[in-house]
Amino acid sequence: MLNPIDEYIKDFPEEIQVKLHEIRDIIREVLPEETTEKISWQMPTFYLNGNLVHFAGFKNHIGFFPGSEGIEKFKDKFGGLQFSKGGVQFNYDKPLPKKLIQEIVEYRVKQNIK
Repeated sequence: MLNPIDEYIKDFPEEIQVKLHEIRDIIREVLPEETTEKISWQMPTFYLNGNLVHFAGFKNHIGFFPGSEGIEKFKDKFGGLQFSKGGVQFNYDKPLPKKLIQEIVEYRVKQNIK
């Protein structure tokens, strides 16, 4: 049986599945071992003493949701990326900003450990 995030990803077209697996792997690389995965707010979610980050597939982009603190802290590094108070969009036709995603996740982990 697939875990809930695998179930979520498999419902997308194959080319989008590749990008969703990629962002999941980027996030996982910097997470502490005790972090868990679940579906929250109908999105793949990483949890450690509370929700860390969510991501979701949309028609033309992946939404990455580190909460308002994560957006505020890193918004100057988003360049031309579309973002809102709680999320940032990564278009499917561009490479994912691995280093930036990992910096945001590491920041959120430090917040949730405090």
